[in-house]
Amino acid sequence: MTQNDSDILLDDLQERIGHRFCDRQLLLNALMHRSYVNENPHLHLTDNERLEFLGDAALDLAISHLLIERFPHYNEGKLSRLRAGIVNEKQLASMAEELGLGEALRLGKGEELSGGRQKPSLLANAYEALLAAVYLDGGLQILINMVESQFSRFFSEEEDLPQALDKDYKTRLQEILQSREKTVPNYRLEAEEGPDHDKLFRVSVWLKNRLLALGSGPTKKAAQQKAAGRALRLLESDTEDR
Repeated sequence: MTQNDSDILLDDLQERIGHRFCDRQLLLNALMHRSYVNENPHLHLTDNERLEFLGDAALDLAISHLLIERFPHYNEGKLSRLRAGIVNEKQLASMAEELGLGEALRLGKGEELSGGRQKPSLLANAYEALLAAVYLDGGLQILINMVESQFSRFFSEEEDLPQALDKDYKTRLQEILQSREKTVPNYRLEAEEGPDHDKLFRVSVWLKNRLLALGSGPTKKAAQQKAAGRALRLLESDTEDR
């Protein structure tokens, strides 16, 4: 890639995020993967991991600020669950893809050959680093404005956000239990009833040796989702009672 090509990529990226950097070096650092730094020690570069650390906290703050504004009657438990549903690797990688962030990354040859520009974990980390760079360059309000714009589909109407995040109950339940209990739920097939063309599956979901909920459906996956949804409601009730 020529210097001119690199400049064009950076200019295009700044247009897409809606922020023109005063300190262009911050943007370059946000895009600097450690594989590139390690392969070019003579350049004395800094990778984006420190910015990633800051961006993780900055994004949590920005999303929390927006949730507090949009859901003034929600308690801490509900707000935390909504934030966890938004701020996860899948969502952040998706945001990075929408911005074309992968194209602008500085990667080492090995990471490039292994498909690093499409790796969700790498994209999510780079997105957090970019947010930190915006925060340092433009301040908190600029960051909040950027996050609000990019996550706007989650804040269009109050009723839409919980519904959108609850579509994949299994993923949400796993994220919550990994965060709280440092373990994942276990699903067990309890019964399989009916003829092949009209099956009904009954499934239970467990946390270690504790039964969380039961669910049924026409497929194992549907039954697992139903059980996970009921388990989530149980966990929500437990949090609100504390």
